[in-house]
Amino acid sequence: MADDLKFSDFTTSEKVRVAALVARMGKRGMAGGSVDISDLKRRVERIEKQALRRKNGK
Repeated sequence: MADDLKFSDFTTSEKVRVAALVARMGKRGMAGGSVDISDLKRRVERIEKQALRRKNGK
């Protein structure tokens, strides 16, 4: 079984949350190259792990 996630594997709520976080990352990125976005990346990764667990039934 592949561990790849497709966008359809996310719930509607997760899709909205990921989209909002990606938009915030873009906004911070426009502020300059030295801005830290690791906190937002971790939040997205947490959402991805949650979707993967649901997909795999764990």
